[in-house]
Amino acid sequence: MTKTLLTIVIIFIMIQLFLNNSYAVEPEEFLQNPKQEMRARDISKNIRCLVCQNQSIDDSAAPLAKDLRTLIRIKVRENDTDEEIYKFLTDRYGDFILLKPPFKISTFLLWSLPFVFFIIGIFILFSHNKKSKKTFGKFNVLLIFLFFSI
Repeated sequence: MTKTLLTIVIIFIMIQLFLNNSYAVEPEEFLQNPKQEMRARDISKNIRCLVCQNQSIDDSAAPLAKDLRTLIRIKVRENDTDEEIYKFLTDRYGDFILLKPPFKISTFLLWSLPFVFFIIGIFILFSHNKKSKKTFGKFNVLLIFLFFSI
């Protein structure tokens, strides 16, 4: 029983490893120049698929992702720099298209809200847990809240 379970787990892990390395880039999309192809692949790995949302266009099989990959390859073939390509895409689609948006005033909430929610969650956890109220006084909960807010 444990031997078959172990075999199933190993097969599942192997399938996951092979699936994560597959890309949606089709052979007709490849550029002839290997250096340009690598540049296009690096750029497309950093661009979000607007259909799939949490997937790069390099991994997505959506028609819009294919169009964006083709657009990037055209720009690379025209010898545009990476910055020019990223600027073109962000001007057209906004910072949302980048998988790693830049830290600036317009994205401040995007970067800071996860930490704020984390601190609020810890505060709620400690304040509603009867056991923690006995172990930690209100002063200790306040200290923990201040510690995580720094």
